Amino acid sequence: MAYRETEKMRLRKAAARQEIADCTYQCVAEGGFRNARITRIAQLAGVATGTIYRHFESKEDLFAEIFRLATQREMDKVAEALAAGGSATERLENALRQFATRALTGPIMAWSLIAEPVDPKVEVERLAYRKAYANLFEQAILEGIKEGCIPEHNARQSSTCLVGAMAESLVGPLSPTQSGQAAATEIDNNDPLVDTIIRFCIQGLTGTRS
Repeated sequence: MAYRETEKMRLRKAAARQEIADCTYQCVAEGGFRNARITRIAQLAGVATGTIYRHFESKEDLFAEIFRLATQREMDKVAEALAAGGSATERLENALRQFATRALTGPIMAWSLIAEPVDPKVEVERLAYRKAYANLFEQAILEGIKEGCIPEHNARQSSTCLVGAMAESLVGPLSPTQSGQAAATEIDNNDPLVDTIIRFCIQGLTGTRS
């Protein structure tokens, strides 16, 4: 008789997999992907290192899943801001502020998602999510063009520029080589930086000064 996995066993395996993912997320948030060691993850999860590879084919597959999980959380916040009330430019401004502020208040994780050198499988996920962000911004820009608050132009191209501008402008402040990174947890200290980034992006879209 062929072995049939019971529902109880499936739930147990799912719980173990989730625990490994949660502990990996914690390690990345504390020190980036580079410092997320399998031995440390196993210790936190209370499992043998070999157990991790029963749930994930490789370290790269595990990290790719954590990247998807962490980035989706940030995308959901941006999507939520874009779905709120107000004009398209107001919603775009709120979404960009959400993105930048959350990045600066969680600099280690944000650096890991935006710029940390990563394995090819994780880099594939990074490129996919950059495109997904651009798609969200493109829709808002198109709505702004319809509303008349954003001039007619190539919304797809400008949405890609928005993603690039946001990511590139945060690389320096988020970099672990910056001595002031620890201070980035203070939101008030970052207000001028966030305001400058947003002003640049909105002016680029509308052609007017805010």
